[in-house]
Amino acid sequence: MPREISAGAVIFRKTKKGAEFLLLQYELGHWDFVKGNVEKREEEKETVRREIEEETGITRLRFIEGFRETIKYFYKWKGENIFKIVTYYLVETRQKSVKLSYEHIGFEWLPYEAAREKLTFKNSKEVLKKACKCIEESKC
Repeated sequence: MPREISAGAVIFRKTKKGAEFLLLQYELGHWDFVKGNVEKREEEKETVRREIEEETGITRLRFIEGFRETIKYFYKWKGENIFKIVTYYLVETRQKSVKLSYEHIGFEWLPYEAAREKLTFKNSKEVLKKACKCIEESKC
């Protein structure tokens, strides 16, 4: 069975009302975080930086040390099952403007509860929950 290794980010920015999280709407309609396949000779954080810039245009980033969450799932592509492993990092930015890539049809900056409601997949909601806890407890 084919396997994909990806890296992504829970991107947030601080506002007067608290943290807001960036969610992207993919062409198939689901809402999720920035992520992409790790290329040969590329470290995970390099993938995250590249994918964030390609998918959102955001370049001013700060990785929050201590946060690294991995999820695993299966999906079907052209009739074949693919096993996917995605490692997420927590990334802060001060940039509000987003320039979407061709891969996406929408984006929103949302506070935690609204972001949790908008995310399509249960495993992404769990990653967001852990990221929010990390921000609130300043453990990262």
